[in-house]
Amino acid sequence: MSTGTTILVADDDRAIRTVLHQALGRQGHTVRSTGAAATLWQWVQEGEGQLVITDVVMPDENGLDLVPRIRKLRPDLRIIVMSAQSTLLTAVRAAERGAFEYLPKPFDLNELVSVVNRALSAPAASITRTAQPVEEGERLPLIGRSPAMQEIYRALARLMATDLTVMVTGESGTGKELVARALHDYGKRRKGPFVALNMAAIPRELIESELFGHERGAFTGAVQRSAGKFEQAAGGTLFLDEIGDMPPEAQTRLLRVLQEGEYTTVGGRTPIKANVRIVAATHRDLRRLIQQGLFREDLFYRLNVVPIRLPPLRERLDDIPELVNHFLRTATVDGLPTKVLSPDAMTRLRQHRWPGNVRELENLVRRLSALYSEEVIGLETIENELADAILAPEADAPSGSVTSTDATLADAVDRHLQAMFAEHGDRLPPDGIYDRVISEVERPLLSLALGATRGNQLRAARLLGLNRNTLRKKIKDLDVPVVRTPQVRRGG
Repeated sequence: MSTGTTILVADDDRAIRTVLHQALGRQGHTVRSTGAAATLWQWVQEGEGQLVITDVVMPDENGLDLVPRIRKLRPDLRIIVMSAQSTLLTAVRAAERGAFEYLPKPFDLNELVSVVNRALSAPAASITRTAQPVEEGERLPLIGRSPAMQEIYRALARLMATDLTVMVTGESGTGKELVARALHDYGKRRKGPFVALNMAAIPRELIESELFGHERGAFTGAVQRSAGKFEQAAGGTLFLDEIGDMPPEAQTRLLRVLQEGEYTTVGGRTPIKANVRIVAATHRDLRRLIQQGLFREDLFYRLNVVPIRLPPLRERLDDIPELVNHFLRTATVDGLPTKVLSPDAMTRLRQHRWPGNVRELENLVRRLSALYSEEVIGLETIENELADAILAPEADAPSGSVTSTDATLADAVDRHLQAMFAEHGDRLPPDGIYDRVISEVERPLLSLALGATRGNQLRAARLLGLNRNTLRKKIKDLDVPVVRTPQVRRGG
């Protein structure tokens, strides 16, 4: 039975038109479909339809160019854009031109039906967009067409026209700053400055001054007034990287800024209006830090307005070929020779665990471009490059084991210490806990270094940054097994 709702579908692929016609027809909708943008525009001018679903690439016109014309003529007409050009810029362009939603191809039919239902029931105000236009020819800030990345693109596209605070989480090397820059470069504050501050790189006693600035004479060495990052980022975006390393005093002051919208410099008395969008990022588990009393819970909720989790590379291995080709092209722009990877070499890259994530892959590609003379990089070269890499633990590691997905070394040590204290209940563990923990870390580290250098203690000492005699003493004291490389006898 018809609901009285007519949906206009424009796609040059007959199979997609047929699938949409059948799926939406089963929902009770009347569907009119065409393979030409001109026909769709004619229907819109005639007042047809309550919803438009359009492809981007069509024979006679780009579907994205049609969206603002439709919105101008019929502002209440919802538009869903679908495209095989599944990039962040496609999602952003669809949003800033007024589309209700963007769906990458191939799409899930159930998801499309759900989006259609939301679009038909949404109030008109929900489809208003005020994002700044995206300039043509801009380089892609994020690379990948995997489902995980598509969800991120869609979320970012919705956020471009807002000033909402965003918390980006993910392992080191996943591209958290790229997300922050994308939010700035394609958002409403793109004409303002982008200012970044890494909490882990600043001495704790200087973070407040770095953030809020200081007045002359505020502390020893403050010989003149200095503007902080909030002042430098006025009208733009302030990216607070490694927010989990922010000391408690600075957390309190940042919370007040988020609550009151103003701050004072260190040593100052006059409130200054905070005019920034804040994007925070961390590779640490902030909820665990809250439990340990190291991070303010109220600050967490102020920062975590919109959480975005960046997946590790091992969760989007299908993106590796596109990432590799992008980094190879970037290398040629920087003056390095043109390279390509053989199919089996590319397959081998997709089998690696990538503990260093996209950053590790980028470094490998640049190394391949710079150090190897052959134009086509083969499997043997990749095998040699990955031979000494420290692989991440398998995804099916037993519960409680340390994986790069949910733990850094600091997190692993923390869990170990928590378990150590828990074993003794209300009693403290035996004295000497410091030496015990150090030895537990040192022994496997030395063993790993010796294994990587095949028992060569001189090379292992260099790898560890130790004196050779110091390494020998530690090997003896910690009873570290040394497996030496057997000598090959020459002659008969």
